[in-house]
Amino acid sequence: MVLMSYSDSKSVFDDDTKKQLLDIAKKSIEYGLSEHQPMTVSPSDYSPVLQKSGACFVTLEKQGVLRGCIGSLAAHRPLIVDVVDNAFSAAFRDPRFESLQPYELSELTIHISVLSPAEDFPAVDEADLLRQLKPGIDGLILHDGRHRATFLPSVWESLPEPKQFVAHLKLKAGLPSDYWSASLRFERYHSEMIE
Repeated sequence: MVLMSYSDSKSVFDDDTKKQLLDIAKKSIEYGLSEHQPMTVSPSDYSPVLQKSGACFVTLEKQGVLRGCIGSLAAHRPLIVDVVDNAFSAAFRDPRFESLQPYELSELTIHISVLSPAEDFPAVDEADLLRQLKPGIDGLILHDGRHRATFLPSVWESLPEPKQFVAHLKLKAGLPSDYWSASLRFERYHSEMIE
């Protein structure tokens, strides 16, 4: 399996590819509104970079307010398929929201975060974790038994302090904000935002 590769400074996608990804995400939502099921695409119809295995999150906002967000943390299918399926799921399967209605489509803003592969992010205690985090750059996955949650790097915009970021991630995972345990495990990833 060939995965997307990232560096902290260089975009993986050119402007045409970014536009193509946003267009296909919108088409997936439009198809879902009319057909009430996910759209299928043939990866071979798209550029080689979109045929590579990739993981993404599709975030929908309506007038600047979250309207849906679904994604994949690990690459397990061609990126173009991941975008199409996650766009549909963000619009119609996010359990926090009612299914998107046709009248909302014109008010939607679509953001796609394409993720790098996650890597283990060991920390001996919370102070060590907070010291290592790179605000605005790191996405973080928390694991502890059946508790699991992630924050995309874009969440730093609303939670800019590492202590705040980690506390809210714990709450999202169903843990107390001051929780710490030797069984806590973290992974870090980066993403390229397409909007």
